[in-house]
Amino acid sequence: MPHHLLIPFAAASAPECQALLPGLKLPKLQALLALLSEQPADRGDDHQLSPPHERALAQVLGLPVADGQIPWAAAQSEAPTVPQAWFSLCHYQVGMEQVTLLPGAQLALDDAESRALFEAFEPLCAEDGLTLRWDSATEWHVSGEPLRGLACASLDRVSGRMVDAWLAESPANPTGARLLKRLQSEAQMLFYTHPAHDARTARGLLPVNGFWVHGAGALDASLALAEAPAMPDTLRQAALRSDWTAWTAAWLVLDAAEIASLLAAVQRGEPVTLTLCGERHARTWTTAPTGAFARIGRSIKQLFGTTPIADTLKDL
Repeated sequence: MPHHLLIPFAAASAPECQALLPGLKLPKLQALLALLSEQPADRGDDHQLSPPHERALAQVLGLPVADGQIPWAAAQSEAPTVPQAWFSLCHYQVGMEQVTLLPGAQLALDDAESRALFEAFEPLCAEDGLTLRWDSATEWHVSGEPLRGLACASLDRVSGRMVDAWLAESPANPTGARLLKRLQSEAQMLFYTHPAHDARTARGLLPVNGFWVHGAGALDASLALAEAPAMPDTLRQAALRSDWTAWTAAWLVLDAAEIASLLAAVQRGEPVTLTLCGERHARTWTTAPTGAFARIGRSIKQLFGTTPIADTLKDL
């Protein structure tokens, strides 16, 4: 297997991030891209339910890719033909004219609180033909036929953003979409009256007041997934927090570590692949061919100079 590094949120669409790109110095990345050949890009837009890094990862693993219907939960199941998804606990922050989602990873939620909420909510799911399973403090697994054909926005799409534009609308299963919206409303009321709400508020913590459904889908049959690429998470974590100082620092560390390692592999003659993902596109570069025409192409590329890193990242 060639070395494959897949980097989520190598750039973000936020104006604050775009303003930083011209001053971002990534010499190892610049040198690496000069030695690689770009492949056809996966181009999209900011409004797709599945972000570029999830589409790119699914393609590498061999999963079917449809917008909002990458079967992440089913792919990790022993019964992958059953429709499945994840319910991720969150805090809906209500403003004057908008509702913003804060993911469970930012809520310091412990197992005991999560299990208490789970035990209260699980019977409501069962009444609607859904089987709920506790997986972690912030993420529960759900399965059942009402989920079949649903298209759901990735949690990475909605984290820290207004939720209205991302609510599930599935022409293939409008009944299931309505069921989920009702369950989200019921969860909001149930969690508000649950003792965990007042306990967290008393400790100065944001209460859990809902969940987000994502990763929905089913497979036609069991799949043997391909080997996953290396996928550093530091840029993603900083971008989802809108911490652009941390995002810039993370890029500098990546350039000096993982990117430098990939560059060294190329210089040793080893095959490598690099995929950079923004919020619209995923662009992939692989080890350059060694034939005569390829050498001529690289010579021409070197003559005219390589594309500035800021321009490359802007086109993500």
